[in-house]
Amino acid sequence: MDLFIQLLVNGIANGSQYALLGIGFALIFGTTGIAHFAYGPLFAASAYIIWWLVMMGIPFVPAILIAVAVSAVLGMASYILVYQPLVERDSSAFVILVSSLGLFIIITNLISIVFGTDAKTLNNVGYGIYFIGDAVVSGIQIAQVILLGAVALLLQLFLKHTGWGQAIRAVTNNPEMARVVGIDTRKVVLMVFAAGSGIACLASACLLLRDGASTHVGFLSVFYAFIAVVVGGVGSIWGAVIGGLALGLLESIGMWKLPSEWQSTIAFLVLFVVILWRPTGLLRGQ
Repeated sequence: MDLFIQLLVNGIANGSQYALLGIGFALIFGTTGIAHFAYGPLFAASAYIIWWLVMMGIPFVPAILIAVAVSAVLGMASYILVYQPLVERDSSAFVILVSSLGLFIIITNLISIVFGTDAKTLNNVGYGIYFIGDAVVSGIQIAQVILLGAVALLLQLFLKHTGWGQAIRAVTNNPEMARVVGIDTRKVVLMVFAAGSGIACLASACLLLRDGASTHVGFLSVFYAFIAVVVGGVGSIWGAVIGGLALGLLESIGMWKLPSEWQSTIAFLVLFVVILWRPTGLLRGQ
């Protein structure tokens, strides 16, 4: 029973991380239709930025806030420099996808050049350890769950009860009609790239404390974010939450009987089953 509780705790914590990444990716993909796979290395870069700021003597929480602002700027820059020229030339979705993969490779290599290829960890930031019977719960795992709930709720309130939020929903539902009624779609797109990148930075802070920053986490992060979005339903914030949590729980419980090497296989299996059973995902819409 204690083993099951531990797997459940781990699944909820990992699922919260996947869901948080999924929210940021869903916000960008659902609004713009751009498969922003460079989201992964930007997530990794955020972790490195936080690490560097802490090494410079800045306390951990202020370092996160600074990194969120930097990540938002990087997210907007990725759209302005890479995607916007292609969108303005009415390039196909395939061309934009290839450009995203190219940006993925460039940012990953830049991270290696600037920070090196070794993992960066923080040992001077403390967090508590708690017990549920014999199951261990870390302060990081608790923070991941709380952070997911706070971000999902605040984003949902923003989308429903603010003018900019309603503009984002309008662009998501019908970008052509949004332009006709006078919405500045370029500003909306820049906003979602900034917000999505900032959300990814929050997730990277948890990863930095738990596992450390490394160049390969970019691929894994966008991989799980994409699956969470597809499983939950493209364009749905709560769908990304449900998709991420379901993925984390199924992976963790699957480890009960399967070796850890099967973790990615479980993720692919979840994606395959949902696409066959419900191609539109579990939920739709904001």
